Amino acid sequence: MESTIFTNDIILAWLRYFAEHVDISLADVRMLDITGRNKNLIPTVMSNRVVLVFVDAGHPDIFYEMWTDDLGNCEVWYNEGSDPTGPIKHDKLSDMIDRGINASAAMLILNPDAATNTPVGIENARFSPGSIHYVCREVRAVIMNKLNIGDRNNVCVISGESIAVEAALIACEGSVVAVEYDHHDRDTMEENIAKFGLANVTIVESLKDGLPADVPAPDIAFIVASPRIENEIKSLLALNPAMRFVFYSLDFEILTGLPAMIRRNGLERTEAIHIAVSWVNSKNMSESYPAPWLISAQKMG
Repeated sequence: MESTIFTNDIILAWLRYFAEHVDISLADVRMLDITGRNKNLIPTVMSNRVVLVFVDAGHPDIFYEMWTDDLGNCEVWYNEGSDPTGPIKHDKLSDMIDRGINASAAMLILNPDAATNTPVGIENARFSPGSIHYVCREVRAVIMNKLNIGDRNNVCVISGESIAVEAALIACEGSVVAVEYDHHDRDTMEENIAKFGLANVTIVESLKDGLPADVPAPDIAFIVASPRIENEIKSLLALNPAMRFVFYSLDFEILTGLPAMIRRNGLERTEAIHIAVSWVNSKNMSESYPAPWLISAQKMG
């Protein structure tokens, strides 16, 4: 079990403290320990009505960052010490933007405007425009379905920026590596990380030198197909021979060569689907988005 300054006994003491001072049901509380961990505080608060946050010292802008992400209407319950004793205070988050955290403590954040629906197929308007042409949200929803990411998965996303964002939101106890070859795309990915308040995404320029030492090996990979794809497959299999892949392709030549490439690298294709999405424009005419193929593969047996 991973060590933490907030042991079970300390967590139970804080739960009792807030239960005695705040009119809440403990059954509704989502707990989040962000001490020394890459945990997504802002998305968690956005999607839960009650969040008990365990935090250590050294977060001078924590309330300001939440306020800039439209969480100013939240109510924060806290005390002035590091122990679950003494008087309790509560303020609107918008009134706390000049405060920081200078000691380990817990705070209860109530969000009356929480969006409790699962964010799959996020609207493209929510992403940073930057240098990237995003896949349509309907196709992205299918991609996320095929990736089938769990909360503790470690995911590698190559040239799929909006996929990296949604993967990071779902893999809240895991991590995401976003491989971005173009420096403009890396800048846009950084903007998206800040915009969505993601702490579990690492951006790298390529996989040729492996991954940073503190980044766990991925178990799922999403790759937008390019002439580099076989080298990418080999690099990922070197990190984890049991890697599960989902390939995205609009390129006919790469697509036709993909089955042989999959076999050549000791993988088996598990699924191949073609996605076509159309919409009706303002002139009542049907228009279509690009129609990609999704190919899933992994080692079998």
